[in-house]
Amino acid sequence: MRRLDSREPGFPADFAALLDTARETTARVDGPVAEIIARVRAEGDAALLDLTARFDRWTPRDAAALRVTEAEIAAARASVPAELMAALDTAAARIEAFHRAQMPADLTLPDPAGLTLGLRWTPVDAAGLYVPGGKAAYPSSVLMNAIPARVAGVGRVAIAVPTPDGELNPLVLAAAHRAGVSEVWRIGGAQAIAALAWGTASIAPVDKVTGPGNAYVAEAKRQVFGRVGIDSIAGPSEVVVLADGAQDPARVAMDLMAQAEHDEAAQAILITDSPALAEAVAAAVEAALASLPRSAIAGESWRRHGAMVLVRDWEEGAELTNRLAPEHLQIMVADPAGLFGRIRHAGAAFLGPWCPEALGDYVAGPNHVLPTGRTARFASGLSVHDFLKRTTWIAAEEAGLRAVGPVAVALARAEGLDAHARSIAERIGLA
Repeated sequence: MRRLDSREPGFPADFAALLDTARETTARVDGPVAEIIARVRAEGDAALLDLTARFDRWTPRDAAALRVTEAEIAAARASVPAELMAALDTAAARIEAFHRAQMPADLTLPDPAGLTLGLRWTPVDAAGLYVPGGKAAYPSSVLMNAIPARVAGVGRVAIAVPTPDGELNPLVLAAAHRAGVSEVWRIGGAQAIAALAWGTASIAPVDKVTGPGNAYVAEAKRQVFGRVGIDSIAGPSEVVVLADGAQDPARVAMDLMAQAEHDEAAQAILITDSPALAEAVAAAVEAALASLPRSAIAGESWRRHGAMVLVRDWEEGAELTNRLAPEHLQIMVADPAGLFGRIRHAGAAFLGPWCPEALGDYVAGPNHVLPTGRTARFASGLSVHDFLKRTTWIAAEEAGLRAVGPVAVALARAEGLDAHARSIAERIGLA
């Protein structure tokens, strides 16, 4: 774990090094991923069967076995305890309500020249959603990906989820059913992304692929972009916690570990103006690691990528946060809303000591699929907008064309595009 102090002379270089540290890179897997995609394109289902046997350690009898049946989904739902199903339903309802509120309205704008201008939103026809299933199973990711797609009006929603040793988490299937998923495929990794993008004899291609995954999944999404749309190329999870000296160090430590336990490449950073809190949190992290079931993962993440940054004041803290542009930002200070007003770059923010980031992972409502690796400088979290397209339209009568057409004719002739100019000029009798 790095310790940085903005009052030290070497701080600018140390902070720059923190920003530039590569926690995970897809550059090392671009070759193998390209080979996997090429195999799926050339061999289709046969490649999926072979790659599933190799990477997920189970051998499907045929391509039909890759699809989870309705009976399997029903049995999975029946096996989930009632209280857990109720929790799933509450989370789904809250996520759906928040995403319905995001739905944009169509636009119709009559202008003074006599034209009518407009913008119409329509959903993609089919979406493919990747749900991680390697180090852990994530029913919450099913809800966060599938519900926005359904709210947007996507007609076909297909999920790909890896099944190590052939096992599927029943709650993942229950979440898929609750979210209105059309089909569930037990395939993972780059081969799943390739199948969704290009299709096979069994799996129809989709128009957009969303959802987080490991380095192979991220690189596969990069390589299929253009054939299909993607939401983002997600990297390891990350959190920045801004906390003042009044905070409970044990709670701050657990909030840091909540991100660290995702993956050894995850990153948890504390920014504080209190040296005493920094020391107390460091001790509390060690205490937490002694009891966490995923302590090996969380401990490795903390040792390799964790950091504590001591700042002079919160103006400096806010500017450093903007440079980090974190996926998740927790603000635990006396005036969290005021400090949040200074933050320009964050995927999602959690305000106050009673709003841990984990609340947003499951039940608050906003999406937990967020920009990582400082991409919050220019990117946003998953929403209904990711499954919608904008189509602009123009309606014109003769009077409108006569009003603005001469301007278009002049510009077209200036660009040397005579057919453009004549297509307008000949309609309005312009020489």
